[in-house]
Amino acid sequence: MMIIRSQSTSVKLGFEEASLRIPIDRIMPLRAVSSAVKKSVKYGQIAASIAEVGIIEPPVVARDAADPTSFHLLDGHLRVEIERERGSTEIVCLVATDDEAFTYNKRISRIATIQEHRMILNAVRKGVSEERMARALNVDIASIRKKRNLLVGICPEVVDLLKDRHVPIQVFTELRFMKPVRQVEATLAMITMNRFTVSYARSLVASTPDDQLVAGKPRRVPGLTDDQVATMQRESENVDRQLRAVEQSYSADQLDLMLAAGYVNRLLGNARVVRYLAQHHADILAEFQKLTEMQRAA
Repeated sequence: MMIIRSQSTSVKLGFEEASLRIPIDRIMPLRAVSSAVKKSVKYGQIAASIAEVGIIEPPVVARDAADPTSFHLLDGHLRVEIERERGSTEIVCLVATDDEAFTYNKRISRIATIQEHRMILNAVRKGVSEERMARALNVDIASIRKKRNLLVGICPEVVDLLKDRHVPIQVFTELRFMKPVRQVEATLAMITMNRFTVSYARSLVASTPDDQLVAGKPRRVPGLTDDQVATMQRESENVDRQLRAVEQSYSADQLDLMLAAGYVNRLLGNARVVRYLAQHHADILAEFQKLTEMQRAA
């Protein structure tokens, strides 16, 4: 009989097992919170939320390599600063085992618009009043109600497409003017163009044929004639066709670009090549350097 022994694998935890109450003066922020940020709407909303319901998501810190009783602040600069201004001397934090702030911040998934809508619905179901949520978010009740009713008239396919994206609330208002099939087309256009602005959504509505608009909800941009609207519709159809053509060739073009960028990187890694280009083709060298810088930034 064969006996199979399972081999255990150890997985490194991203955080220490227990949260820690840390003196604020032992936490070293990676950046200062400017006076302009403190005057922003976001800062006021976070401050109001902390005053109303406390800190829901603890800040994240990492232990200093030389002094384990000191900590570097990886995420939560506004929360820590607000608590400092409130006179708090300690704050509960998650302690990360990875002290690479850039790596950590890239893993953070900020709350999307639809996720916020679902959180508000859950809070309402649990009996939290609209007034209390408005105080916690430092907004008026009308804003809470808009977020609560965010998906009324929005088809499920669009909800699925936008569930993890940051989209202005007014974009959903524009989508409601369109029938489900056109809602999906418009959403795919926004995703392809990576444009989720209200003005772009309005242009998509304005270029939508009447038979694809919701009955009783005519939507026209003031000052446009029927001929101008018809022209916008034709242009919108042309753009859709061009986008589909671009999508078909995108993967091949991306691969060619990666190969070309890699070749340029190797060229610039050769001192003799760089010296020759600097002496005889300085303009080409400058463009090559821009390409490599863009690749690093991406």
